[in-house]
Amino acid sequence: MSNFFKDIAPIRYEGAETDNEFAFRHYDPDEIVLGKRLEDHLRFAVAYWHSFAWEGGDPFGGQTFERPWFGNTMADAKLKAEVAFELFSILGQPFFCFHDADVRPEGASFAESRRNLDEIADIFAARMEETGTRLLWGTANMFSHRRWMAGAATNPDPDVFAYAAASVKACMDVTHRLGGENYVLWGGREGYETLLNTDLGREAEQAGRFLAKVVEYKHKIGFKGTILIEPKPQEPTKHQYDYDVGTIYGFLKRFGLENEVKLNVEQGHAILAGHSFEHELALAASLGLLGSIDMNRNDYQSGWDTDQFPNNVPEVALAYYEVLKAGGFTTGGTNYDSKLRRQSLDPEDLVLAHVGAMDVCARGLKAAAAMLEDGFLEKARSERYAGWETPQARAMLDQPLDEIAAQVEAGNLDPQPRSGRQERLENRVNRFL
Repeated sequence: MSNFFKDIAPIRYEGAETDNEFAFRHYDPDEIVLGKRLEDHLRFAVAYWHSFAWEGGDPFGGQTFERPWFGNTMADAKLKAEVAFELFSILGQPFFCFHDADVRPEGASFAESRRNLDEIADIFAARMEETGTRLLWGTANMFSHRRWMAGAATNPDPDVFAYAAASVKACMDVTHRLGGENYVLWGGREGYETLLNTDLGREAEQAGRFLAKVVEYKHKIGFKGTILIEPKPQEPTKHQYDYDVGTIYGFLKRFGLENEVKLNVEQGHAILAGHSFEHELALAASLGLLGSIDMNRNDYQSGWDTDQFPNNVPEVALAYYEVLKAGGFTTGGTNYDSKLRRQSLDPEDLVLAHVGAMDVCARGLKAAAAMLEDGFLEKARSERYAGWETPQARAMLDQPLDEIAAQVEAGNLDPQPRSGRQERLENRVNRFL
C-alpha cells in the first residue's frame, strides 16, 4: 500500500440523510432500476489520465499538483499504478480507462516505450485479478508529444502515420490482453490550423484508411470489444475532422465503416461543438452509433474544455434518458474524463470529486428511469407525430411531388399549426428532478 490516500476507507452507500462526506448518498450499486443493478446501468470508470497523470496546468499556468509518482521512470509508473488501484478499490469502481502515455514513461525508442507499456500491463493484469476491476477501454495518446503537432493519421509525414499505426497496434494488443471492452480513437490533433498548407482531401483519405486498418486489425487478433471514436471539436486545432456526431457519421459512411465503429460521446465536447449533451447522445442513438460516454462538464463562462466533474443533476438526467431510451450501455459505460480544479491539491479532493460525481450520476439515471417508466415524454412525442401513422401519410413518402401537390388541391388542404407544448413538458420533467 502506498498510503497516498491516508487510509481512507472504502466508500459505502449510507443514504440521503447521512452527514458523512465519505459516503454515497444516492449511489447504491445493488439498487435495482428498470430490472438492472445500478452499477450495471452506470458502469463507472476512473480516467487514468486526469486522475493520475494531469499535473494541474491550464492555458495560463503550469503544474500545481505534487504527486510522488510524477516523473519519467518505470518506478514512478509502478507507484502510479499502485495508487490508481487503491483509488479504484476505495470507490468500488468496476472499470478504469487509460492512454498508453498515462501509464508508462516514454522510452528512448518506440520499442522501449512498447516494452514499458507491456510491463505495466503485467502489473495491471495482476491487480485486476486481485481487485475485480476491469478495463472499459484503452487508447493511444497521439496528441501530446511534439511528433503529433500536425496530427497522427492525418499527418503530412508518412513516418508519423507509421508511428501512429505502431502506437495503436501496441495499445490495442494490451487492451485485448487485459480484456478491455472497447478501444477508443481520440483524434486530439486530427485537424488543421490553416488551409494555406492543408490538403483536406488527402488528409481525409489518410484518416479513412487508418481507421480501416484499425478495424482490420481488430478482427485479425480476435478483439471482441467495440472500436469507438470520440467527437472532439475546436480544441486544440482550429478545425477538427471529428467535430461532432454528425460529422463522424458522414466520415464513417464515406469509408464504409458505419457498421464497425461506434462513438464515445463527451459532455464537454458536445458543448464546444455548440450542442447539448443529450442532442449528441440522441443523434448517436438514432444513427446506431451510441457506444459509451465521457461524463464531465464545462464551465459555461469559459471557451475551452475545463473537464470538471459533473454536478448538475438535470443535465445528467436528460443525458441518461437518451442512454436508457436507446437500451442502455452494452460494452460502453460512464467514464469520468474529469479532473480536479487546479487548486484542489489534496488526495481527499480526488476521492470526494468522484464520490460526488457518482451520486450525481446515480440521481440523474434514477430520474431518467422514472421519466421513462412514467412514459409522458414518449406519449407526447407519439401524439405529436400521430398523423404520420395513417396509411395515407406513410404512402406520401413514396409519392412523387406532383401527385402530392394534386392531392393538396383536390382536398383543399389548409393545415393549422398545433402547439408543441414545450413548457408543459419542461414542467413535467422538473417533477422528477
